[in-house]
Amino acid sequence: MSKRDYYEVLGLGKDASNDEIKKAFRRAAVEHHPDRGGDEANDIFGNFFGGQQGGQRRGAKQARGSDVETKIELKFEEAVFGTEEKLNIRLDDTCSHCKGTTAEPGYELKTCDTCKGSGQVMKVIRTVFGNMQQATVCGECKGAGKVPEKVCSVCAGKGTEKKEQEIDLKIPAGIDDGATIRLREHGEAIANGPKGDLYVHIRVKPHKKFTREGELILSEQHIDMVEAALGTEIEVDTVDGPIKMKIPAGTQSGTDFKLSGHGVPKIKSSHRGAHIVTVVVDTPSKLSKKQKEILEEFKDHKKGLFGL
Repeated sequence: MSKRDYYEVLGLGKDASNDEIKKAFRRAAVEHHPDRGGDEANDIFGNFFGGQQGGQRRGAKQARGSDVETKIELKFEEAVFGTEEKLNIRLDDTCSHCKGTTAEPGYELKTCDTCKGSGQVMKVIRTVFGNMQQATVCGECKGAGKVPEKVCSVCAGKGTEKKEQEIDLKIPAGIDDGATIRLREHGEAIANGPKGDLYVHIRVKPHKKFTREGELILSEQHIDMVEAALGTEIEVDTVDGPIKMKIPAGTQSGTDFKLSGHGVPKIKSSHRGAHIVTVVVDTPSKLSKKQKEILEEFKDHKKGLFGL
């Protein structure tokens, strides 16, 4: 793919001044404003100024702890109705010896020599207009602006130590297989900054009777051909327990019956989907002599029963 000539896009020559470029950019910003469905102006200006709007310096982003991922497995019914889980996980937490200060107790923090207490250092980047400065987090003090006179003997100045933690996790009703729950600031700790996030990936065990499609629960119910022909009342298993269901006379194999309100709840809602029961009519493979005689007699009188 050919590289775009942003001077040409702005209608400028390669010898255009900084002010001329800014004026042309403002015109492009109006024309390609995001409210009008475009973002080209930001793209253009980012290429001129190394990704910084208006060539302005941006403050360095505050350091934060690392994000953590884990998995849990739920039963089918737990996913439908929701549950509470306790997660036992080993994470970086605030050092119990230095309380996160990074300094050995009894010693103070001093101004960082590298950043002179600002928590930031300036990095030089090259642009078409020459070298420009960009603020980044100081690697020596990790953005704190201070360093310990003597580092903590337990955490070696890290400010954190590994600890076993028990985290209460509330699983909402209706959660599906493959979903992810985000717990803000429950990840790894860091000195002088917020914790990272904890991402919990959900796996739902398959059920031996039920399957799920969104808010619907699906199952099959087998009946014999006599029940299908004459009609009957059967007991159907649902996540709410057994429910009586009427089968009308003449029911065909593959007919679906809807049990409203017995499906999966919509997350953060009182609404529940339906349970769809598909009736399967079983044909007998072994018959007694008497049963065969009855069916033979039925065969002689079936005219008109099947549209014949």
